[in-house]
Parts: sequence; structure tokens; C-alpha cells
Amino acid sequence: MGKLTVTTFVTLDGVQQGPGHQAEDTSGGFDLGGWVPPHADEVMGGKMAEWYGRADAFLLGRRTYENFAGFWPTVTDPNDPIAAALNGRPKHVVSTTLTSSDWADTSFIDGDVAAAVRDLKKRYDGEIQVHASATLLKTLIEHDLVDEYRLMVFPVILGKGRKLFADGVPPRTVKHVSTDVTGNGVVIHVFEKSEAE
Repeated sequence: MGKLTVTTFVTLDGVQQGPGHQAEDTSGGFDLGGWVPPHADEVMGGKMAEWYGRADAFLLGRRTYENFAGFWPTVTDPNDPIAAALNGRPKHVVSTTLTSSDWADTSFIDGDVAAAVRDLKKRYDGEIQVHASATLLKTLIEHDLVDEYRLMVFPVILGKGRKLFADGVPPRTVKHVSTDVTGNGVVIHVFEKSEAE
């Protein structure tokens, strides 16, 4: 049975929106994108490379997939662990609008997402990784499909933007696995689904 892991960047006040650059996600009038790059460092990069290297497959929302597909296929350095993982492993994309892609080993999920993800977990033995994919995450959290959360919490407070855990999320308990802190103040938490739930 595969393990569904979620890796995402969040601010101290829980905002997940637009981490990479100003125009990444301006939905809802969000104009504070690009809060990750000033805090990125080698420790954070090393942790991301380690995690990507563990993936058997990826599960991505449409917007994240389009962002990734616009960049990672152009990275052909075999020593880049993130590019090697993304370019060489299956990508399952949840979308009601996309049906085909030039990026190798990409398939699409349209319909009952929860059922499709349960099937994916039966199909893979290792990690099925979700990166970013805020809209998809809401569905995964709602249906209790996340086995592990990998949260990089940035020393930034935005006061607005789409949050990882919105009001109305079903109450749950998670088990703390580890915490690391980078030199730039990014706190890296790993939590697993609690067996008691």
C-alpha cells in the first residue's frame, strides 16, 4: 500500500498561496507572492532533494502541474535529483480541463478524486507525493487521504491568502516525526497520520 505524502510551503499564519514568485497565483486578488526565495538555502534544498528522491509517483493539481511542466522538462542535468524524479517518474494530474501532455509519463484524473487516490495507493508500494496543489489538498484532507505532512514554515506573516487548513477542516490529531530549522529560519516539520484516529 502506497503512502501519500504532502510537501508544502506555508507562512507563519498558514498561507500557502503564491510561494515562488509574484505572479504564481494571484487568484482572489492575492498580490504578495514570492515569499519563499528570500529564505531558501542549502539546507532547505537538500531536504527537498531528499524527499523528491523517495517518490514512486507524483499526484498534482492542475495549476501546480502546469507550473512544473513549464520548467522541469527543460532541466536535463542527470545530477539534479528533483528534475530526475519529476522527469522520470509517473505524474498523475487532477484536472477537469487537461487531457493530454507532452511531459512523459503523465496521466489525468477527472471524476471521483478520492476514489482515484485510493486506487493509486493500492497501485504503488512507496510514496505518492503531492507538492503544493492547494485545491487538490483540500479534497485529500477532507477525505483523510494524507499519510504524512511535510511542512516548511517560513518566518513570514502575510495576513491574507489561501490557507493550507481552512475553516471547516475535520478535526484530527497527527503524530510529530521530526523538526529541523534552517539557518534562514525556515522550520521543517514532519507529521504522520495518527494511528489513534
